[in-house]
Amino acid sequence: MKEILHLLQEKNLLFKSLKPISIKELGSRKKIDLYLGVDLKKYYTCIIHIRKKSKILSKEALEIIEFHRKLEIFNESKINKKYIYIQAPLCSKAKALFKEQKWRVWEDKV
Repeated sequence: MKEILHLLQEKNLLFKSLKPISIKELGSRKKIDLYLGVDLKKYYTCIIHIRKKSKILSKEALEIIEFHRKLEIFNESKINKKYIYIQAPLCSKAKALFKEQKWRVWEDKV
């Protein structure tokens, strides 16, 4: 969580609250970090942090995008802002898919 807080500080994003969500609560076994935040304007924000050595392909990108929908159901509220911090190689099609779905993508080349 320290790493995500440092990144958010660099990007000048402030939150009233930021809590980690267990991915198991959403019915998955993926090894990603998922955070639900409330910004200063009281909008919900979804932040996903992925650390991998293998490339993220478009099939996996669709699964990751699905977590946003599941988190809305879990939280019983609309989540307006979506961020993803990727520490892995990212396929160009997957990146285009994230952009198409209005995700803000931060890449850290490994």
